[in-house]
Amino acid sequence: MFFGRGRRIATCTALVLSAGMVLATPASAAEPAPTPSVKKVAPSFTPPKLVRPDAGGTARAQAEQGTSPLLSDLNLDGINDMLYRAVDGEVYSTAGDEPVSFYRYDDIAKDIIPIGNQNGEAEPEVLVLSENGTLKLYQDVDPTGTPYEYTVGGGWQAYNKITSPGDVNGDGRADVVARAKDGQLYLYLATGSPSKPLGGKIPVGGGWNAYDQLVGAGDVNGDGKADLYGRKADGQLYFYFGTGSTTRPFETRKLIGGGWQTYNQILPAGQDGSLWARDNKGALFFYVPKGDGTLNGRQKVSEDGAFAGIEQFALGGNIPYTGKDGLMARDGAGTLWFYGSSTTGRLTKRQAISDTGEWAGTTWTALSSLNADGRADVLQKLNGDLYVEMLYIGGGWGGFNAFVGAGDLSGDGKGDLLARDSSGVLYLYRGNGEGDAFASRIRVGAGWGVYNKLFGAGDYNGDGKTDLLARTTGGVLYLYAGTGSATAPFAGRKEIGSGWNTYKHLAAAGDLNADGKGDIVGVTSGGDLYTYLNTLPGKFSGRSLYGPGFQIFNQIS
Repeated sequence: MFFGRGRRIATCTALVLSAGMVLATPASAAEPAPTPSVKKVAPSFTPPKLVRPDAGGTARAQAEQGTSPLLSDLNLDGINDMLYRAVDGEVYSTAGDEPVSFYRYDDIAKDIIPIGNQNGEAEPEVLVLSENGTLKLYQDVDPTGTPYEYTVGGGWQAYNKITSPGDVNGDGRADVVARAKDGQLYLYLATGSPSKPLGGKIPVGGGWNAYDQLVGAGDVNGDGKADLYGRKADGQLYFYFGTGSTTRPFETRKLIGGGWQTYNQILPAGQDGSLWARDNKGALFFYVPKGDGTLNGRQKVSEDGAFAGIEQFALGGNIPYTGKDGLMARDGAGTLWFYGSSTTGRLTKRQAISDTGEWAGTTWTALSSLNADGRADVLQKLNGDLYVEMLYIGGGWGGFNAFVGAGDLSGDGKGDLLARDSSGVLYLYRGNGEGDAFASRIRVGAGWGVYNKLFGAGDYNGDGKTDLLARTTGGVLYLYAGTGSATAPFAGRKEIGSGWNTYKHLAAAGDLNADGKGDIVGVTSGGDLYTYLNTLPGKFSGRSLYGPGFQIFNQIS
């Protein structure tokens, strides 16, 4: 049972910690004084112009000629349009300049899966996955959006990748595949009904967690059967021809080649096996299929940076990420600043998110989102009282010396909180999905006092589960892989490396290059900030200097 004050409820309640329980009792006095505020920043974003390769050239996308149905032709010109979620939280398409409206308020589109015309109307249907695991279908989507919405169901957070390879069983409708976090792949056949668009899940087989990106190919060889790409973290790209069977829909894989780790997201360009791929410089590349599962050489179709600022492409092969979109830092005067993710592996320029000196002397930390908006929240402890985003959670928190909001640790699609007490015992508090209350605490274990830094925001080993990072006083960094179980949220620790005590500050920045993997930053005592991009499984690239001058901050989170 959850206790706490709702966002739209004016009456006050207090939460008291007693014997390991979070109890709700009516407030006997006025609610504690308001905490310092945080000014939410709205990242700027200008939709890029997609210039398709010339129709007369060898890089022509033959989407309109494929036998697999088009998935995202919003303007009905016979060519798939690109849909994506940008850094401002809006969904855009290359079919128009304005956001595509699904009338979703304070509920970010974590992943977007267009599945084409399902019910005989001209416009395509689009599936959208929420942060909490709810999957919805939007009917007859055009470049402006649609108000027609159906809930497919909840519990889809059990999968770390949902996509459409095209038409698997030859009925003219695009189907859906979903990969569980243990690597099992399931097939959902389309029904043609917007109110119940997917049939029951059909097991395909295991071992699909070998791929960090899973990309639908459409129909490469014109046999009417949907095909699939899979990329491994080492950059090897594999191709699967479709069989037409619903129990064994893909043949044995075929190695295409290496070097694909240079891209943070890969997605279908048409329904003929052609691909778009974006690198960390924000440039877009195009690949034309040869018809046998292999690809012609890439062609660069944009300038560097043109496609930066896109967090999640529709049908992008990566594991989608939301929750923490950069760093917060407090300077010596007590002013709070924000550095956002640029999706290029770098941070954006800082923006002030508080009044000057407002956060001086406070105890605070930035958490992965506790609600459905997918953006970082700020926790503050004041005289034993706990606040999240200025909402009063309750008293009795004075005995804790560390808080971490790494994301969903219990597997229910809702952000959770970790808290360590002065004796080194770590507890898990499951969130309610609204960011205003927590369930009774669960004891994770003792001995966590050996670490001088606990932090995390997302997935570091590629299974789609939330993980935790911990640094010892001797500078050894460990990874605790998440299990998705609230009662035992972490597997045994795995050493990442030593020498991390060179950093005065270590922080989880979320996903800096929009590849679905959690990244981190470190700040030396001299003020140099370095970024580390995750390369999986549980490893990081060599550090990259972002810039000097960070010695002005006394806390980075």
